[in-house]
Amino acid sequence: MAEHVLGLETSCDETSAALIETRDGRPSLRSLVILSQDVHRIFGGVVPELASREHVRTLDLVVHRTLDEAGLGWSDVSAVAVTAGPGLIGALLVGVMYAKGLAMSLGRPLIGVHHHEGHLFAPGLSEPELSPPFVALLVSGGHTMLLDVPAWGDYRLLGQTLDDAAGEAFDKVGTMLGLPYPAGAAVEKLARDGRADRYTFPRPMLKDIADPAGKPYAFSFSGLKTAVLRAVQASDDPVRDRADLARGFQDAAIEVLVEKTAHATLSLGRPQTMIVGGVACNRALAERLTERLTGKARVIVAPPRLNTDNAAMIAAAGAWRLARGERSGLDLEPFDWQPLPGLQAATSTSHPLPVTS
Repeated sequence: MAEHVLGLETSCDETSAALIETRDGRPSLRSLVILSQDVHRIFGGVVPELASREHVRTLDLVVHRTLDEAGLGWSDVSAVAVTAGPGLIGALLVGVMYAKGLAMSLGRPLIGVHHHEGHLFAPGLSEPELSPPFVALLVSGGHTMLLDVPAWGDYRLLGQTLDDAAGEAFDKVGTMLGLPYPAGAAVEKLARDGRADRYTFPRPMLKDIADPAGKPYAFSFSGLKTAVLRAVQASDDPVRDRADLARGFQDAAIEVLVEKTAHATLSLGRPQTMIVGGVACNRALAERLTERLTGKARVIVAPPRLNTDNAAMIAAAGAWRLARGERSGLDLEPFDWQPLPGLQAATSTSHPLPVTS
């Protein structure tokens, strides 16, 4: 028998709802609506209070549109899944309170979903047969982490950023180059016309791969941002040079992400690796990781619509937890930060000797 899980996502500046159908444990997407908030562009970043107000104004409309597109009614909804965090507390509160009221009025289960776990389930919506084990690189505007996933619900943290997230670095560099926020896609487009040998920026913590006793899979992008800023300031014509600057920055950031992900995948002997999160939309990142692992491991990347913040991934993760008999109470509260459920630090046995292939 098919179940229909309604997912809600309001963790930042996308108001999203989705309906997925699960049959025999396999999810399929019935409808997905994502409403991005343009109000933040003039500020060069997300303004939390404005994000919350926009969610209040539009969430109910987005949910009704989702039901209409799926051709389903309230009685067809089997459960309500909602992002509980991490994210902006005010924005999350809008989604959580809406989900509580809806679940209570319908008499349906409520499932609070960790945003990071949602990202891990996103590729399964385009590849229903997808299952662990795999290594996952989660890269977005707010998060950068490398995970080993032996099984669903069993997450082992290999490394994460010590300062800025990769997506944030793309946005900040875009601002330095005079590009509108959010700048990730614009930086990638600009970099295609840049010369690869004009600017060579540092590859932060790349050499740490050779030290399994240290932090081989940690990331840091603050120094890279500073190096780009200095190069912009030193240029006598930043507008003329910005394609080359964008190329130099992107090459440096991607090399670090690719090499650390490939090293983890090969060292752990995983047959597949996935890139998830908003930065997974960067084609150069996906192409270079695919080239690096050709003949060694399969690289999985969901379509762009499922990589940015969306409710379909929340519904998919919620459906999996629902099938396990999990439920959230009406005392569910949003959180700005909590570790993934089932997350554990990787032990020394999870870091075999470095490989060079």
